[in-house]
Amino acid sequence: MTMDGSESELEIEPEVAAELFGDRIEVARAFTAALAREGEERGLIGPLELPRLWTRHILNSVIAAPLFHGSVADIGSGAGLPGLVLAIARPDVQWTLIEPMERRVTWLNEQVAALSLTNVDVLRARAEDVRPAEGFDVVTARAVSALRTLIPLTAPLVRNGGELTLLKGMNAGNEIDAAQKQIKKFRLSDVRVEVLGEGVLPETTRAVRAVVR
Repeated sequence: MTMDGSESELEIEPEVAAELFGDRIEVARAFTAALAREGEERGLIGPLELPRLWTRHILNSVIAAPLFHGSVADIGSGAGLPGLVLAIARPDVQWTLIEPMERRVTWLNEQVAALSLTNVDVLRARAEDVRPAEGFDVVTARAVSALRTLIPLTAPLVRNGGELTLLKGMNAGNEIDAAQKQIKKFRLSDVRVEVLGEGVLPETTRAVRAVVR
């Protein structure tokens, strides 16, 4: 909702949304509506995001849903992008949303309850302070920091043989080049960029994927 109380600026749901979410589309609509209604006021999204909320944020996150399995941690979940969106689309996967800011944790917990997401745990913590006993099968993050900074935060959370699947922008390849020291230090292998959503979304997503040994 805009500052004057109208909803005219909210992007119309693209047709492809129903295809990507399948029978979970109503849950996705409820989350998107809540984010549009409260996101700016609560400091979760910027004032210019409503006209592209579906395209740039919701669909940009859900397009990666097939890449996940088992137990997944989302670092710096913020508004729930991508963690809540992915948890909606993949109820068969167990998600842990790790977020240090109390007001964002409150929002995440509210949405987990409102959307009846039984496959989500919210953890208020900094990523560097989390040390799971067994490690996660996959760790993800979106729009958190450059890869060379992100690898030391995420790789220690992955079980041996597990994966990093980090959602990045157009410069993903350059970020890999700049993170060679961290890639070696944290024993990442099969590091590559996968382009998601070509021919499906107006804006593609790039996932930096790697195995952690």
